[in-house]
Amino acid sequence: MFDKIFDKWDIADVKIRDIGMEKHISLQPMSALHSGGRHAKQQFEQSKVCVTERLVNKLMRTQRNTGKKLKAYKIVKNAFDLIYENTKENPVQLLVDAIQNAGPREETIRLRFGGILVPKPVDVTSQRKVDQALLFIVHGAQKCAFKSKRSIERCLADEIINAAKNKKCYSISKKEEKERMARAAR
Repeated sequence: MFDKIFDKWDIADVKIRDIGMEKHISLQPMSALHSGGRHAKQQFEQSKVCVTERLVNKLMRTQRNTGKKLKAYKIVKNAFDLIYENTKENPVQLLVDAIQNAGPREETIRLRFGGILVPKPVDVTSQRKVDQALLFIVHGAQKCAFKSKRSIERCLADEIINAAKNKKCYSISKKEEKERMARAAR
């Protein structure tokens, strides 16, 4: 089938270090990164969708880009080009590393005992960890680009690079915030 994302970035040498997330990060691209919602039929079918298409779908969750898949597709494609210009590394590998670094390991749920709500820490499943990481990366890029001279492509590229290198950025700080809240609830 196809072995390159955006007909540029080879996926053969992309390594997933976290074995728990390995089956939830799919690298099998489609011809145009558009599955047409075929993953929505069953619970874990979402794991079979290419991770770059999931990033594109997360970009469409705001009011500004709702339903504009081609616009979100171009944003991700241009961001991958900027990532390669800055780092000379495979952007797909950096995206996978960013997902692995930005996914929270613990979060809190609220349990009701009588009339009071008590927070309780729980481990995060691998599927949710991938979803949360992608959402944090996209939110960080959108916050950076909102009312700013920087383009969404540049902000998304910087967010992915910083999250992949585990540097200070929005997605890493949100992950640490969730884990800190879980530690406090013990």
